[in-house]
Amino acid sequence: MTTDDLFKPEIPPKPQIELPTIFRLGLFNLGLGMMSVLTVAVLNRVMISELGIPGGVTAGVIAAPYFIAPARVWFGQLSDAKPLFGTHRTGYVLTGTAVFGVMVFAAVQVVWQLARVMETTGGWLWNQQTTLLTILLAGIFALYGLAVSASSTPFTAMLVDISEEDNRSKIVAIVWSMLMVGIVIGGISGKVFLKNIDQVGTRTSLEALQGPINALFLIVPCIVWGLAAIATWGVEKRYSLYASRSSFNERSDGMTLGKALKVLTSSRQTGFFFSFLLVMTIGLFLQEAVLEPYGGEVFGMSIGETTALNSFWGMGILLGYGTTGFLVVPRLGKKNTTKLGCLLVAICFLIIISAGFTQNPLALKGAMFVFGIAAGFATIGAISLMLDLTAAETAGTFIGVWGLAQALARAIAIWSGGSILDLGRFIFKAPLLAYSSVFVLQALGMLLAIAILDRVDVQEFQSTSKQAIATIMESELDG
Repeated sequence: MTTDDLFKPEIPPKPQIELPTIFRLGLFNLGLGMMSVLTVAVLNRVMISELGIPGGVTAGVIAAPYFIAPARVWFGQLSDAKPLFGTHRTGYVLTGTAVFGVMVFAAVQVVWQLARVMETTGGWLWNQQTTLLTILLAGIFALYGLAVSASSTPFTAMLVDISEEDNRSKIVAIVWSMLMVGIVIGGISGKVFLKNIDQVGTRTSLEALQGPINALFLIVPCIVWGLAAIATWGVEKRYSLYASRSSFNERSDGMTLGKALKVLTSSRQTGFFFSFLLVMTIGLFLQEAVLEPYGGEVFGMSIGETTALNSFWGMGILLGYGTTGFLVVPRLGKKNTTKLGCLLVAICFLIIISAGFTQNPLALKGAMFVFGIAAGFATIGAISLMLDLTAAETAGTFIGVWGLAQALARAIAIWSGGSILDLGRFIFKAPLLAYSSVFVLQALGMLLAIAILDRVDVQEFQSTSKQAIATIMESELDG
């Protein structure tokens, strides 16, 4: 009799998850997509272009949620070991969603306070008021990031709980496609809400900005929580295989963080894939803090039009997600699909630069659509690999670590994007060249990601992590 047999309770078999339920699960990601438009597209554009807050400051506070990303590991392990409201995943998802909705609305109110201080000083000036308000804003965004970690990490772990290796890429394709649907909806909603601002057309009218933006940041978080509740209702109880896979956690001592970290560090593949995710995510998102200002400065687009750029990117990535999970991965495999996607993304950044020479908004919209398709290839391939490189017994902890890599990368990308833009403006007189410096670095980053991915081996990871789990369990028996 093995140690697995000793600790495995009698658990009735679970049904395989149906397609409608997978789409319902995707509603949570749809909500996250809508929230990302609020923070990175709308608020970022308003702070930089309309209020005149420096790009480095704006990017820094918006990146704050990602700098506290180590909390993802803790929330993942916590959801493995400690149920909340009777569930390992759902309770964390709903609680975190409620909190980040409150935090994003609070952040907007601090932005208005910053704008009022700037009105009295005639522009941005570092003084006691702006310093304190900037610190407060960064703190609120950090709390926002904690709440996102508390909800998104257990949610992704639940995808491991309800899936098998053979249907994982399809589940990922559908659920992450819904993320893009949320971005598209968020972009369209933002354009509708901000239409009156575009008609006013004045950068200095704080009153014109406040009404529609406050409404947007109040209504959308409420909708997002409702979507999370619908998405997760009853799914964990009916479909989760967590109890049968992770019976070690049901013991009185459970899978503690220390034990989970032993499993985590048992394979060198963890380090390789962490590095790959870090570099690839930086390559994908370095433009995140500068895209809307790029559309405004180089192409002369309005706030609503630059917000709607997310819709073109979202539609492209939606097409990329759908074709990748169902057509490309089954033919090329997860690793080759990811490498192809990274290469195509690098090429797309050169297309985005070329579009700037035309100063034609249609060229930028087309470039963003093609970029979305390429990003879809890279993302679905990488996420499918990520779930394969996750030990089921400690799914939450592993997802927390992969989420840490992605969050740190986005923090570095958002802050670096704004800072590189400021440096580019100092070096180059032409705005296009300043923005192009960001896009060129992204292309180089994607090529580096391909080189790191060559060292990733799923079979080696699975073998070493299983051995580590068995060793830990045997040591507990001996103790």
